[in-house]
Parts: sequence; C-alpha cells; structure tokens
Amino acid sequence: MAIPVLLDCDPGHDDAMALLLAVADPAVELLGVTTVAGNQTVEKCTLNARRVLSLAGVSHIPVARGADRPLVRPLRIADDVHGETGLDGPLFEGDPQVPEASTCAHELVVDVLTKHDAPVTIVATGALTNVATLLAARPDLSGRIDQLVWMGGSTERGNVTPYAEANCFVDPEAADQVLRSGVPFTMCGLNVTHQALVTDDVLTAFAGIGTPLASICVEWMTFFASTYKQLWGMTAPPLHDPVAVARVIDPTIVRCVDANVMIETEGTWTAGATVVDLHRYTGRPSNAQVAVELDRTAFWTRLVDAVTRIG
Repeated sequence: MAIPVLLDCDPGHDDAMALLLAVADPAVELLGVTTVAGNQTVEKCTLNARRVLSLAGVSHIPVARGADRPLVRPLRIADDVHGETGLDGPLFEGDPQVPEASTCAHELVVDVLTKHDAPVTIVATGALTNVATLLAARPDLSGRIDQLVWMGGSTERGNVTPYAEANCFVDPEAADQVLRSGVPFTMCGLNVTHQALVTDDVLTAFAGIGTPLASICVEWMTFFASTYKQLWGMTAPPLHDPVAVARVIDPTIVRCVDANVMIETEGTWTAGATVVDLHRYTGRPSNAQVAVELDRTAFWTRLVDAVTRIG
C-alpha cells in the first residue's frame, strides 16, 4: 500500500522537484501540502507549491499556508539561491489552477492526522516551524505521526554559515523542539544530499523525457546550477529535497545510521548547527536516523520515472 504523506515545504527549486516525486511515485499517497517561510516568503512559497501541482495536473491535493516567520527569530530568505520568486527560471503566466486551501496549514494537518486511517509520515523540506507549532499545540497527535523525515542539517559543514544548513539555520528552535518531542525522526542532511548532484547526464535524462514538464525541470535545475556555481563554485548543484522523499519511498535508496542529534540554538558562531554524534562520544541515546549514503542511480531513476509518469 502507498505510504500516506504530508509534505511541508518552502518551494524552492529542489522543493519543486520533491513535490513532483511525491505526487507521481506510486509508493506515496500525498494527502496534502503545507508551506512555510524559508527559501522565500510564505506567500511566494505557497504560490510556488500551487504552480508546481498545477504543472503536474493535480487538483485534488490541498495546499495550505503555514508559518510566515520562525518561532523567535527574524526570517532570513534564500533569494540569493532561488531568486526573487523563489522559483526563478521559467516564466509563469497567470494564476495557477490549483487553489489555496481555505484552512491554514495547522488546521489541515490536524484534520489529516485525526481522520486518516493510519499514522501519517510528514516529509519536511524547509524549516520545522509548522511541525514544532503543531506538536506544541497538539501533543496528543504525536502518535498519529508515523515518522518525520526532514531534509535539513548536516553531519559536516553548513551552507549558510560554516556549521549551519539553511533549513536548520532559519529556525533552530523549531528543530530543537521537534527533536525533543520523541516523534520518530530521520535527518537527510547536506552530507547525503551533496551526493545527489545534477550532473550533465542527469540533465540529459530529463531532457530525453521530451515533455513540457521535463523541459521546465531542466530549466529549474539549470537556474539552480547557475546560483550554486556563482555562490559556491560548484559545477553541478545538489538537489537536496527529493532525497527526503526518496527515503520514504524506498529506505534502501538512502542509507541511515542511528545517532544522537542535538540542535545548537545559542552559539555565537554555530547557531543552527546539527550536532550529530556518529561515534557516540557523548553517551547520549540515539534519537534520530541520520542519512549517510545515497544510491545515486536508484535516486535519479525514481525521479526521472516520476516526471515521465506525470507526462
């Protein structure tokens, strides 16, 4: 049976590709999409989510707007990476066909968790503000969350500061609260997403699909590549967010190890760092599964197949 999933995101080029994978892979039943401020403002991220679902020809999946700022910090967006719209590259004309839900993200998630027959997996590809808010307001629903799979953090260095990855840096207090909640937690950090590089063979594979959507995917990844080359000197950008979806689809694609993870919220130079005790130095019990290795061939095959399936 397909795995019931709620996708919490801040599209974002890599979030857009994660959305397509969640929509089209038969292993996932996408129940709803919630948005959070991060890569851009929540208004722009919500519009982008609606645009992506419209491109995929999906109208039955609700898109609900979530938090417009972190729990306690000012919002820092990533317009240097994703552009003014948050999804720069191909031009969009007019309004997307998929509407915004009349309920907010919190109400949508509560409704889904309460009514769905089985516990639901939450895949989060942005800051964890919405999830932390949910668990603070409705701790009774934590048992209705089968697992939380997050694209965020790193076992190594960061991409916003020397030690902080962007999704954790935006709202480290939220990440800390979610980790402490006891909800089963998987972290797909930069150390594994940097194995999902958009190389020339990947772009060729998507171009070979030959559909308008595939062409848009190539434009998204090409724009993303240009900002990564400018900012970090990388010739092939990492496509972070679909890795978290792939972990849900098939755990063998993303190998994980058990480890203790703590979030740094106070460090002058390290706020937003994920402190991952891979070697059990602290003696703290494991509280997360931490992704360490990606089956690159299986990952890209699954993503290309998903976009091909949409048509």
